[in-house]
Amino acid sequence: MERCLIHWSYFFLRILPFCMVCTQSVKNCVVRNEVADCSHQKLTQIPPDLPANITTLNLTHNQLKRLPPANLTRYGQLVILDGGFNSISKLEPELCQSLPLLKVLNLQHNELSQLSDKTFAFCLSLTELHLKSNPIQKISDNPLKNLKNLHLLDLSHIGLSSAKLGTQVQLENLQELLLTNNKIRMLKREDFDYLGNSSLRKLDLSSNHLIEFSPDCFRSIGKLYDLSLNNVQLGPELTEKLCLELSSTSVQSLNLSAIQLTKISNMTFRGLNQTNLTVLNLSHNGLTSIANDSFAWLSHLEWLVLENNNIDHLFSRSFYGLSNVKYLNLKRSFFKPKNSKISFPKIDDFSFQWLKCLEYLSMEDNSFSGITTNMFTGLTNLKSINLSSSFANLQILTNTTFSSLAYSPLLILNLTRNKISQIESGAFSWLGHLEVLDLGVNEISQELTGQEWKGLENIMEIYLSYNRYLILNSNSFASVPILKRLMLRRVDCKQLDVSPSPFHPLRNLTILDLSNNNIANINAEMLEGLDKLEILDLQHNNLARLWKHANPGGPVHFLKGLSHLRVLNLESNGFDEIPSDVFKGLFQLRAIYLGLNNLNLLPASLFDHQTSLKSLSLQKNLITSVEKGVFGPAFQNLTLLDMSFNPFDCTCESIAWFVSWLNKTHTHIEDLPSHYLCNTPPQYHGTPVMLFDISPCKDSAPFKMFFIINASFLCTLIFVVLLVHFQGWRISFYWNVTIHRALGFKEIERQQEQFDYAAYIIHAQEDSRWIWKYFSPMEEKDHSLRFCLEERDFEAGRPELEAIVHSIKRSRKIIFVVTQNLLKDPLCKRFKVHHAVQQAIEQNLDSIILIFLEDIPDYKLNHALCLRRGMFKSHCILHWPAQKERVHAFYQKLQVALGMRNRAH
Repeated sequence: MERCLIHWSYFFLRILPFCMVCTQSVKNCVVRNEVADCSHQKLTQIPPDLPANITTLNLTHNQLKRLPPANLTRYGQLVILDGGFNSISKLEPELCQSLPLLKVLNLQHNELSQLSDKTFAFCLSLTELHLKSNPIQKISDNPLKNLKNLHLLDLSHIGLSSAKLGTQVQLENLQELLLTNNKIRMLKREDFDYLGNSSLRKLDLSSNHLIEFSPDCFRSIGKLYDLSLNNVQLGPELTEKLCLELSSTSVQSLNLSAIQLTKISNMTFRGLNQTNLTVLNLSHNGLTSIANDSFAWLSHLEWLVLENNNIDHLFSRSFYGLSNVKYLNLKRSFFKPKNSKISFPKIDDFSFQWLKCLEYLSMEDNSFSGITTNMFTGLTNLKSINLSSSFANLQILTNTTFSSLAYSPLLILNLTRNKISQIESGAFSWLGHLEVLDLGVNEISQELTGQEWKGLENIMEIYLSYNRYLILNSNSFASVPILKRLMLRRVDCKQLDVSPSPFHPLRNLTILDLSNNNIANINAEMLEGLDKLEILDLQHNNLARLWKHANPGGPVHFLKGLSHLRVLNLESNGFDEIPSDVFKGLFQLRAIYLGLNNLNLLPASLFDHQTSLKSLSLQKNLITSVEKGVFGPAFQNLTLLDMSFNPFDCTCESIAWFVSWLNKTHTHIEDLPSHYLCNTPPQYHGTPVMLFDISPCKDSAPFKMFFIINASFLCTLIFVVLLVHFQGWRISFYWNVTIHRALGFKEIERQQEQFDYAAYIIHAQEDSRWIWKYFSPMEEKDHSLRFCLEERDFEAGRPELEAIVHSIKRSRKIIFVVTQNLLKDPLCKRFKVHHAVQQAIEQNLDSIILIFLEDIPDYKLNHALCLRRGMFKSHCILHWPAQKERVHAFYQKLQVALGMRNRAH
């Protein structure tokens, strides 16, 4: 069952200081999000000036002697009240009247000595009541009868001599009852009658002095799920009697840790035969013997803990009947001999065969002589086994060592700390399902030929760190190509200058640890092909020579091609030089560790590709200068930086930019005032870098102003040039319009009858047929509408140019029929268009209508006729429709355009 609201209140009180919330301090209390923390303030009374809307009030560790209801009336919204660790000796019944919403009341470690029937009479909403460590000693009558909604009741360590808390049925919603560390010696039949209608799921009677269980003492608690009797000195006989008393209950979890159960017979758990017990904890009992068929009564058990016992012999039928157990803990369960005369603890063959459903077996920290042929036979569902420090003589792993696990779908095998010195060919050939193999902290000393891993077809991780001596060759891991994680820390693997590389077959490798090996010689192809590698650990080696420019053949670029690398650890390698392009292409790098080297000057382009870097460690190097040109890209998105204990040169040229960055960054930098100190010049020696005065470094202010002025002038000039280039026509057009207005050229408003024509049509000679076809019908339909057509309306004998000018003046509108032919017509380009536009500008008119028969780009229109669409309003630009059904709509738009007034605005 979940712990109640009081623990949540503690949680919030601890994490809220780190949250960005609205905080206010009232005297010595801190209020955050309707939670008031007044703990550890030596208060003698409840603060009267807290916000009235608080829901949680923490008064722990003060000097309160009372909780006066009148003082709490202001806080009627309280849900949680924690008054623990005070000197409260009396609880007034009116308390809950003042706090009608109170659900959690914690008064642990106070001086309450008695509870009356009226104490909780008005606490109808209470769900948790904590009275631990109060000198109550005895509860008489029924002080808890009104707590109908109570879920948790803690009466631990109050000196109770009886578990009887009432004389009538009550606490119908109680789920958890804690009675630990009391003086209860006997459980009588009627002790739990008051829980007859409750939904109790957990009862904790640990650390009492029980010596007797009366018949049917648990019968009243029909729904009991979890019973804890840890640290109760029951012994084998009383344990057997306890199990008989539990036969009529619904118990599923039984905790019997440290009850002095030194031996288990086939009758010990007989009384649990009719229960559905799924969890049994028998740890810390000094258990020496488990007889055959001891657990035959527990057919529903799924979780068995036998940790910290002294078993010397596990018989073939000791686990008989445990067919449903999934988890078995045998850590430190077997007796370890103190001298060679005492035989090793023994596990009979086939002892685990009854555990058909076992998935997790923990046997670490024992001392068996070895693995027998059929030790684990029968574990047909085993997925994980921990054999860490379990064997005294498991020095050589042969091809028969794990034969008893041949039919187990084992995924995880832990063999650490077993003094293993050699792995023979095919040692793990029985474990075809294995995914994780841990052989760390052993004494393996051999050359890995690759046959050791034969049969590991699904292996994902091999841990070989902290062994004595390993020699790798090109085939060492050829038989496990799907391997993803390989740990080879501190295995004295010095020579890796092998071709092809031992890691060449591991194309799926994501983690490789080669740290603490004193490696000095590797080639550029060592990591070639590992394009899925994400974490590479090479710390504490001797790779300094590889990156020196004086190295024969030049620097060795062993990191090339690692495009998915995220974490790179190169600490403690003695580096004093780094090639400028060593991190080139490593765009995914999130963390670089280069601390504890001898680096001083870093190339300017070193971190150019590391704009996504989150963590950078350069502590304990010889760095004197932190310049923007070097560190700027790496510091852009940095969340963690460690450059402590470097001999910084506190001059403007060296750290002015760094100090400025420190003053505005949100990057976490630990111990900045104490671990970032100036080394030179002498006057700043020992001064924190963050205190370096950068104001003298800003004497370039006049030059900065000069730069700003020049830059502004240059940007303005560029803007003007671009504006004239792209929008000069528009400026020229509106300039002419404005000038003519300013000079007083105004049109005398004419009536419609003063114009002889509705519009003069300018078109190419090739488009004459189209004009007659589509404009003549408009004239026939509307007799008031007449267009000026050159072929029809020019006066005979008048010169053509004069006729054009005269006709334009007599027309209310001017229509351009724009086609490719018009753009090529010399007369239109040189005279008609120019005259029409000039007249429109001079008379301040908006009289030109463009009709596009073809899709003509704007730049062609401008180039041929010096016109742009932007010079005309949208209703003066028409497009001949491609669909016949839209021709009528075109005529409507044309009539609207012809009817508009000839005024620009």
